[in-house]
Amino acid sequence: MITQDATWQLAALRAGTLTPERLMADTLDRIDEINPRINAIVALRPRAELLAEAARAPAGPLQGLPMAIKDLADTAGIVTSYGSPAFRDHVPVADSPMVARLRQAGAVIIGKTNTPEFGLGSHSYNPVYGVTRNPYDPTRSAGGSSGGAGAALACRMVALADGSDMMGSLRNPAGWNNVFGFRPSYGLVAGGGPGDLFLPQLSTEGPMARSIRDLELLLAVQSQHDPRHPHSTGPYRPEASARKLRIGWLGDWGGAYAMEPGVLDLCATAVGVLEDLGHHVAPMAPPFPAEALWEAWTLLRSWTIAGTLSALLDGAPDMVKPDLQWEIERGRAATADQIRRASALRSDWFRRTAAMEVDILALPSAQLFPFDADLTWPARIAGTAMDSYHRWMEVVVPASLTGLPALCVPAGFGSAGTPMGLQLIGHRGRDATVLNLGRDYEAATDWIAQAPDVRGG
Repeated sequence: MITQDATWQLAALRAGTLTPERLMADTLDRIDEINPRINAIVALRPRAELLAEAARAPAGPLQGLPMAIKDLADTAGIVTSYGSPAFRDHVPVADSPMVARLRQAGAVIIGKTNTPEFGLGSHSYNPVYGVTRNPYDPTRSAGGSSGGAGAALACRMVALADGSDMMGSLRNPAGWNNVFGFRPSYGLVAGGGPGDLFLPQLSTEGPMARSIRDLELLLAVQSQHDPRHPHSTGPYRPEASARKLRIGWLGDWGGAYAMEPGVLDLCATAVGVLEDLGHHVAPMAPPFPAEALWEAWTLLRSWTIAGTLSALLDGAPDMVKPDLQWEIERGRAATADQIRRASALRSDWFRRTAAMEVDILALPSAQLFPFDADLTWPARIAGTAMDSYHRWMEVVVPASLTGLPALCVPAGFGSAGTPMGLQLIGHRGRDATVLNLGRDYEAATDWIAQAPDVRGG
């Protein structure tokens, strides 16, 4: 029961063959057994409170379903630390817009999922809660910044998980935990709140799950139209489609992206599954210079982060990790001409993707398999030195830079037994097309059934 997907659990709740209290008790029992080894779920609420809340969960599409929220999204009455010691005891008085939608849909918020400080870096460790470990090999990283969410799903501690994605924060941990993660088109899941609506369009929230039907279930709730946010294009609506798609396989972007041996082979085999299903797959030359994408991305990212978190560096510099300090200082130093050039490069790439004749771009979701959990970040990939804390995540930038929908599907396991994922990137607004392709792939593979052995040990 507890290992079934969310759609199955909700159907059992509605049929009366499963009660919300029983589901909650079994969920908490599994967390008690497994989480001490993996450290995916943090700020867990008291059992008695959760059992009582499950019994009175409001009617809705997620009624009675236990969920843990990524520790970057505000949760009323539950500690939200953002992985930062400066916010170790921070308890928001209100939910973020996305969390409010989940509560209104009947989800029972049990606690949080672990994340790196302020979501920076794709390895979920922080001074507040420590390291989240990979369920398939606890000596390895679970990825990030939605690493706690990905690991909790893989361990069957939750059936649905929210995530967010600026620089692959949904896609990298989905691939490393053998689950699905979907970065929607920018605007489909509206963030809400005051502030600038035009310049900082690099990040979005989205769903993670163990089935495509569960991704769509959660996305439908997350994407409810927000009249306060003019970019809001929700809600998500599935589309029936049997047409065959044109898929461009980009591999390592013509050699621009360093790859650990085995990554490309696994992902090429995964793309081959789509070809066997009748979709047209062809190798594709790099459609844009990788260094131009990286130049635009890193400057706009640093500038956005500086605009959001500069006050923290000024007020509590001893609580700012070096990577965040580097981002803020770099963003503050950016000139108007540099920002204008970065935005022009982003616009050129957006025009290029819009004119592509292919429906989907395919790339690995990461450039290496899960690395040692005791590292901060990998210094080299296949002999190539990484010149920043996030250069090893460069493969996710093409979708992030222009807000394209990107689905990570499981691609299999490397020689050490840890998972890898494949990105399927679509045109802006064609989210249903991407998810339909993911459903085709899911039906033809059984990677999700290969759950980690996390009991005992």
